[in-house]
Amino acid sequence: MRFTFRCVDPVADTPLLHSWVTQPYAAFWGMLSATETDVIDEYAKIQASGHHHALLGLDGGVPAFLMEEYLPASSPLAAAYPVLPGDAGMHLLVAPPSGDPEAGFTTAVMDAVLHRLFARPEVERVVVEPDARNTKIHALNERFGFLPAGVVGLPDKDALLSFCTRAGYLAARETLTPLKTTATTRTEDLQGAAAL
Repeated sequence: MRFTFRCVDPVADTPLLHSWVTQPYAAFWGMLSATETDVIDEYAKIQASGHHHALLGLDGGVPAFLMEEYLPASSPLAAAYPVLPGDAGMHLLVAPPSGDPEAGFTTAVMDAVLHRLFARPEVERVVVEPDARNTKIHALNERFGFLPAGVVGLPDKDALLSFCTRAGYLAARETLTPLKTTATTRTEDLQGAAAL
């Protein structure tokens, strides 16, 4: 697989993460005005929670995206829908391109993230709750087999709750064009691919 993953170090990784989450393309991540101290505090809290975990996705050893996985039953989603055993929540933020955007890059990132989640036998479906206004991430989610269940009110946003089963992901994956020939999906076109 092209991408590897490592745990976020809330202190060491803060300058990098801060440079991503405070850019306009990441508006739906909800940290545009965050300080570096805010970022440290947020990711220290996530990593210590026991039910929410942040990972950096590396492309050739270079950080390329941020992935968060969490247990919906331990999140605000528990009040928004009937959580089932096997549900895994996911957030995704793709880094801004450092040069010319690579065709199909965001598609490859999403595929790697879903592959990682569904590689765990206990995961039956992946749950996402992006901002209801983030139409570009909704389109990417749909390409990978996510089905919308409706808009739910969460403490920080109105979110489009969507689910992707293992079977739905595998079926959608069969229809995707290989990375080298996929139409360009630039990071800025996805508002940071923030599935938050």
